[in-house]
Amino acid sequence: MSGIQILLDHLKQPEYVHVLINHAPIFGLLMSAVALFIAIVLRSRPARVTALAVVCLSAASAWPVYHYGEESYDRIKSMSDSAGEKWLDEHQRRAEEFIWAYYVLAVLAAVAIAVPSNMPRTDTALSITILVLALVTFAISGWIAFPGGQIRHKEFRTGPPPESTSEKNHE
Repeated sequence: MSGIQILLDHLKQPEYVHVLINHAPIFGLLMSAVALFIAIVLRSRPARVTALAVVCLSAASAWPVYHYGEESYDRIKSMSDSAGEKWLDEHQRRAEEFIWAYYVLAVLAAVAIAVPSNMPRTDTALSITILVLALVTFAISGWIAFPGGQIRHKEFRTGPPPESTSEKNHE
């Protein structure tokens, strides 16, 4: 079997695609926030537009990450130990609870690209707002990703797994 065929077979597995792309929103938001900060300091509208476009794309990339994570849930759960299952449930809960933040950021970044064309005075305020929201969403990304790393990597586990929601409701 050729290397390309092996890659194509892997791309048919949602859990592989999820792991392959799950860092796009995380690192994309961090890099675009740095670029946006530099563009604000330089007072360069073309640099701001570029950085805002990368913010928009990075935030929007959370959708396929979320989609493939949902698609792979059952398969990963069946492969995990009991602690891994609890980490998986927590990872899913956090993603479901905060996926909206990425969508809001993507839309607002697109707005921040378009609006200053007609209202130039809004450029700096919108850019700073998007910078702050990108950093907050980056922090959310780390919070969502943390339990994801615990699922199959026992070496990353430093404490007990979180209680599942059903366990909390029975108390």
